[in-house]
Parts: sequence; C-alpha cells; structure tokens
Amino acid sequence: MPRPLPPRSLPPGPVACPSCGRPVAPGWGPCPYCARQRASLRWVATPPPGAGPPARPAPRRPYSGPPSYRGVPRWGFPALPWQRETAPEPVADWLRARTLALTIVPALWATAAVAVLAAGAEIWRYVLLVLSRSGALSAGVVSASDMLVAGAGWLVTVLGLLTGLLVVAWSVRAARAGAERGGRVASRSGREIVVGWLVPVVNLSVPGSVLAEIEHGALDRPADARPRPSRQLLVWWAVWAVGVVLAITVFALSFRTGVQARADGVVLHAVVDLVAAAVAVLTARLVSALSMLLGPVRAPVRETLVTVRTGD
Repeated sequence: MPRPLPPRSLPPGPVACPSCGRPVAPGWGPCPYCARQRASLRWVATPPPGAGPPARPAPRRPYSGPPSYRGVPRWGFPALPWQRETAPEPVADWLRARTLALTIVPALWATAAVAVLAAGAEIWRYVLLVLSRSGALSAGVVSASDMLVAGAGWLVTVLGLLTGLLVVAWSVRAARAGAERGGRVASRSGREIVVGWLVPVVNLSVPGSVLAEIEHGALDRPADARPRPSRQLLVWWAVWAVGVVLAITVFALSFRTGVQARADGVVLHAVVDLVAAAVAVLTARLVSALSMLLGPVRAPVRETLVTVRTGD
C-alpha cells in the first residue's frame, strides 16, 4: 500500500530516477533529464492478517497456593446449601380463599353494624311520621332524621356492594378449592357462579347450591354423593332468600306515591336493613367456617408418655 515518505527518511546522497535511472539529487519534483515527475510515495509491502507465525501463548504461572488476606474478608456466599432455581409454585385456591376471607369477615361485620344503624334511622323516621299526625315537629329534629337516613342508607348500600363483590370472588375460589379437595371437577364455572349471584330470581337458588358444594368438598364427603347442606347453611339460605324477595318488593313499591305509600316504604326499608344485617352476620360466620375447613387436613398428633424408673 502507498505511504508518504517523510522528509527525514530521504537518503543523504544522490538517488536514481525511477523513470530514466540517472542519478539525481534527492528531493521531490521533476527529473532534470527526463522531466518526469518523481512520486512522493513509497510502496511498502506488509503481510496479510494471519500470514505471520502464530502468537505464542503466555506461559502459565505455577500455582502458588490460595490467596492470602491481611484481614478476614467481608465478602462471600451465604452459608446455605446449594439449591436449584425453580419457578414459583402457584398459590393454592384454598389459600387464596382463606386470605380473602380475612378481609371479607371484618367487612361483613361492619356492614351489619351500618345496616342496624340504617334500620334505626328508618324506625326513628316512622316514629316522627306518627307524631306528626297530632302536632308539628321541630325543623332540627326532622333535618337530623333526614340526614341520618340518607347517610346510613348510602353507606350501607356502598358497603353492601363492595362486600358482596368480595363474597362472590371468594365463592369462585372456594368452589375450585372444594372441587379440587374432593377430587372432582367443579359443576359450575366462575362465570356461571358470578351470574348466579347477580341475576335476580336466579340468585335465590344458585348461591345456596354453590355454598353447599363448597361445604360438601370441604368436609371430604364422597364425590358421587349428593350435597346435604348443614343447618347453618340452611338458615343462611332461608334468610338470604327472604332478603332478596324483600329487596325486589321494596324496589317495586318505590314507584308508588302518597302519604301511606311513604309510610309503608319507611317500614319496608327498616325491615330490609334488619334482614341485611342478619345476612351479613350469617355470611361472615359461614365464610369463616368454610375457609377453615378448606385448608389441608392435619395429621393427628400422638403423644407417648414414657416412664423411666431408676434404681435406689
């Protein structure tokens, strides 16, 4: 490849012209004999990559023993046995249901307390309606009653909806856990369970059937046997059905007008709130009981007493 010839590398004496071969003074420019321009480049041949001799590997130093430190090293691996990295195991459905129950049970008790407060507000309003027939009422008392009824009614509605959604999610996971525990396939999918809880009239039978199947699997009963609900579940089922029927009735009668219709609505709202409180309490106890039953079976603990007699 052509490389420029530095000025310091020119020879001290005359050099031959590359065209005519006559000796000329060193330097650049035209030749005084042939008038040819002398090139200011010099061709240097270099070997291609890899054509030379292979590089010799560096000699390995002899082993001089383990490294030594002036003090105790503060780094290193923890003193634990070697473990193979594995993917995290999926969380069991019974554990998810039990974890969700820890949130549902306090929420249900809070809903029951607010429902009782709402029922008391409705009863107070009914008493004021009776008293207003014989005399005028104080404006402050009426305003306080209206505020209490409105506030407690909205609060119990919001808490009831949120807690109800949590109960529906718990029932889906608990149904899977109960079916898996009994070695069978769940009779309803998660979508069917949600629809059975939310659709009116259908929710009179589906929630009780789902909870009966959960209880059947949690008690390790035969998979081919028909679920037989316990007394606690039957009581919950009956109170739940009464609450659903009352809620539909109150919604249907809310379109009536008149003084008597308003008085009847106050009484019905109070009854609905009391039934809702009872449903919340029974649901909290039922969810807590079923969540504990869905856990793994613990092996019985046997204790052996050994008496050792020593010689005198």
